[in-house]
Amino acid sequence: MQNMSRADYGRGALSSPEGRFEQIHREREQPQDPPAHTIYIGEVAKSILTRNDSPDVPFDISLNAYRGCEHGCIYCYARPSHAYLDLSPGRDFESQIFVKRNAVDLLRKAFQKPSYKVSPIVLGANTDPYQPAERTERLTRGILELCEEYRHPVAITTKSHLIVRDLDILAALAKQSLVSVNLSITSLQPDLLMKLEPRAGSSARRLAALRKLRENGVPAGVLMAPVIPGLNDTEIEHIVRITADQGALWLYHILLRLPYEVKDLFAEWLERYFPEKKDRILHLVQSTRSGKMNDARFGHRMTGSGNYAQLIQMRVRAAVQRSGIPGKEVRLRRDLFSRAPGGQPYLFTSDRP
Repeated sequence: MQNMSRADYGRGALSSPEGRFEQIHREREQPQDPPAHTIYIGEVAKSILTRNDSPDVPFDISLNAYRGCEHGCIYCYARPSHAYLDLSPGRDFESQIFVKRNAVDLLRKAFQKPSYKVSPIVLGANTDPYQPAERTERLTRGILELCEEYRHPVAITTKSHLIVRDLDILAALAKQSLVSVNLSITSLQPDLLMKLEPRAGSSARRLAALRKLRENGVPAGVLMAPVIPGLNDTEIEHIVRITADQGALWLYHILLRLPYEVKDLFAEWLERYFPEKKDRILHLVQSTRSGKMNDARFGHRMTGSGNYAQLIQMRVRAAVQRSGIPGKEVRLRRDLFSRAPGGQPYLFTSDRP
């Protein structure tokens, strides 16, 4: 394995390939490492809620206060979104982070609209709501404060221990059945995580966050995502057992998919860190994606298809059953929402959004 340069340290992508929409090709006269530091770029968003109609995901509305993610997970399916900004899905995605500083104001305006329909808002569907920028920007905390004020249901997916900073709000929401949390855990091997998710924090801290949430009455479980055939799939049973010990209420998995530019970035990453496994891993990915690196068809996008994908599904299901993880669905309340913050919820069915 090659040593990391200063610019490589703490980064997932090894290069900055052009996005698929760029019309101007740029070449450097001298080879140059990408910058090692991260840039936060303020953005005035026009809207903040994204509606979803995909049958593959169990939510209708998501909110992303950040574009790009400093965690740098090499496999991240959101990387191609930076191409719409004429930036690279590689290093740019994890080093040029757009911050929607008017996110809380936009959400308040949405809540106040008479036409607004209440449905749990998912934080973390695209980029992590507790990535490093959140330490100073505090947008996620502001969103949670607003959800508490309006009694609005919210679901969170994160890889970060930073979530325990907001335990006061999360516990208050949990008492009203207004919140659920997914801790994303990909591996329990520190050396692998340092390469795979370089700025996402250790698995030990994520497990500690899971335990802390459960001790304070917050419904929380685990999203094992992605399962990478030939790389971390050997850890399935171990991850299930360890997370059960921390009080996880559920555990689900998502199989690796490599859309657009991600497939080349991932292949480059494998060549650097796991050259002896590269061909086998890519072959296994193709075997679960109908011979391709990504299969976007509904019903296959999350779980894949083929014998190997079915084997992974059976292993996860069997491990969860043996572990005693309840696996019960958490139903978040919608009937407490009030457009008069701090006031009474809707008293009559006809008044509910």
